[in-house]
Amino acid sequence: MRTYRLPDPVDYEPSDEDSLATEAARKGESALSVFYDALLEEDGHSLLYFPIYNYLEGNLNIVEKMLNHPQALPGLSDGGAHVGTICDASMPTYMLVHWARDRERRLPLEKVVKMMSHDTSRFLGMKDRGTVEVGAKADVNVIDLDNLTLRKPRLVADLPAGGKRMLQDAEGYRATLVSGVVVLENDRLTGERPGRLVRVGR
Repeated sequence: MRTYRLPDPVDYEPSDEDSLATEAARKGESALSVFYDALLEEDGHSLLYFPIYNYLEGNLNIVEKMLNHPQALPGLSDGGAHVGTICDASMPTYMLVHWARDRERRLPLEKVVKMMSHDTSRFLGMKDRGTVEVGAKADVNVIDLDNLTLRKPRLVADLPAGGKRMLQDAEGYRATLVSGVVVLENDRLTGERPGRLVRVGR
């Protein structure tokens, strides 16, 4: 049973030694007993991590191979279809924290930033963004990489009819600018909304 506790800050690449099955074997208890005990932690609000795909080897080495492919673009989205079970919005922060900073086999920071900015915008036909240069759209993140932290998801019920969704906080974003306007400062939204709908290729 490849299921793990989800710590805070998150760790999406735990080892088999951290699995609930290994813990059960170590304690001489049934896997289900340890599983249920873990669910009851934090007054029943604990989260468990169950990686489904790309984790057959007990690590993310296959994802590393994919990310190193010359045509790879990092991304994760299902259009909001499963907002109560996953939080796709955390992917860019995880790319920086895990893949460019903390992992033993790291990806170069410059490569990760380029993939998420320049390469992605060019793939979508947007030539006015993704780089810091004269004439480019002034969308910029100022990040304290040493202190960048991705917290574990939390479930909130703030959608119509009591619908629930997962939110995931990040710390270490000193400023985010959209079209030169500061929309986030020291991890807090400023209330500014200069963005607009962008059509692919426009």
